[in-house]
Amino acid sequence: MKIPINNNLYINFEELEFSAIRAQGAGGQNVNKVSSAIHLRWDIKSSSIPDFYKQKLLAVKDNRLTTNGELIIKAQTHRTQARNRDDATNRLKAFVQNAIKTQKKRIKTNPTLGSKKRRLDNKKRNQQKKSLRGKVQF
Repeated sequence: MKIPINNNLYINFEELEFSAIRAQGAGGQNVNKVSSAIHLRWDIKSSSIPDFYKQKLLAVKDNRLTTNGELIIKAQTHRTQARNRDDATNRLKAFVQNAIKTQKKRIKTNPTLGSKKRRLDNKKRNQQKKSLRGKVQF
């Protein structure tokens, strides 16, 4: 089974390692008894995605990335393991999509005539205001 990221990039489900742990926080008896939270581990360096994408993913500054190139996602918002597993895979998908997104090249623009006039008018107004602050001559 594969997780689709975009039209030409997939993550093999076999590369992901899921482990069930007990969730943190309030929740009473259910939280204390049931291991419903999920730790998702994905080793980016040994994954089957192309090297170009690996470099982009490893360059991201994120607390979930370890120095070994492993991505760890903890999902514990839902009451069941299945929903937490789905949540973790969705967050993995979002992380990869954000990391491989290419930034648009910025096109330099010149200031408009109106903005130039407004800037000069503002400068003249400030100049007059400050000239009134000088010494008064009789």
